[in-house]
Amino acid sequence: MKEAFTRKSLLILGRGIGQVMFQNNALSGLLMLIGIFLNSWQMGLLAVSGNIISTLTARISGYDCDDIKNGLYGFNGTLVGIAVGVFMLLTVSSLMLMAIASCASTYIARFFNMQRVLPGFTTPFILSVWMLLGLCSWLMPDMLLVSDTETPASSSINYLQCFSMGIGQVMFQGNMMTGLFFLAGILVNSRNAAVYTILGALLPLLLATLLGVDSEALNMGLMGYNGVLCALALGGKSWMSCIWAACSVLLSVVLQIVGMNWGIITLTAPFVLSVWLTMGIKNLYLFFKLGRKQATNPSKGIKAHTL
Repeated sequence: MKEAFTRKSLLILGRGIGQVMFQNNALSGLLMLIGIFLNSWQMGLLAVSGNIISTLTARISGYDCDDIKNGLYGFNGTLVGIAVGVFMLLTVSSLMLMAIASCASTYIARFFNMQRVLPGFTTPFILSVWMLLGLCSWLMPDMLLVSDTETPASSSINYLQCFSMGIGQVMFQGNMMTGLFFLAGILVNSRNAAVYTILGALLPLLLATLLGVDSEALNMGLMGYNGVLCALALGGKSWMSCIWAACSVLLSVVLQIVGMNWGIITLTAPFVLSVWLTMGIKNLYLFFKLGRKQATNPSKGIKAHTL
């Protein structure tokens, strides 16, 4: 009985990590977690902690068991946990705030479950971390890590690094091997998703280069991670879904550049906004081309990343 419970819990944990990149597969989550630990054991532990806390919050709150089993309450908490390690000093206080923010991400995810207009995606993570950082900036600024503004600009673009780290930055990982482990985790679950991951990582490089984005930002993968999520969210087996995914990817690059120029900690907001906008345009297109009946389901063609 105990062994069955442990196995079930590990599967939920693995799926919760895999669902960050739309993979409802515990093996996918395991490979991604290995990739995180390769970059930072602290971030690996924070990812697991945030996942467990957000999942337990859903369980205690009596939310749907199938959603919990599929990791749909765990992936936002996973991202919250890692974000604390990126933006804050690791202290008892910051870990307590991480636990609170992970719980909050579960309640926000539940709100999105109660409406069917817009899929939540990583919005619970975004809002939880923005509120956390805002609170710390206001009341506890000493808890925040100060970014190094003296980072030397790279003279050339390393395209392999841009590609790999664009995938890894989905979970804040600045390590080339981590990005490859993430890609492997996607591949073991879906070859189609792996192809869209590659598309989502490469398209932003083309547009960002044409727009003259600094090579350092490109090499850090900051232009690619939102595109990866856009491609995974909208990518399907038809040519039209490929076109919609590509449009969303390119739009996310523009939003990311605007956000960075305005000094915003964008997180995955460009991904969420670009997919929402693409969904709206797509449904208007269906409305005028095929009629009202086929344009009534805003989530048609969207991956099951919502509850």
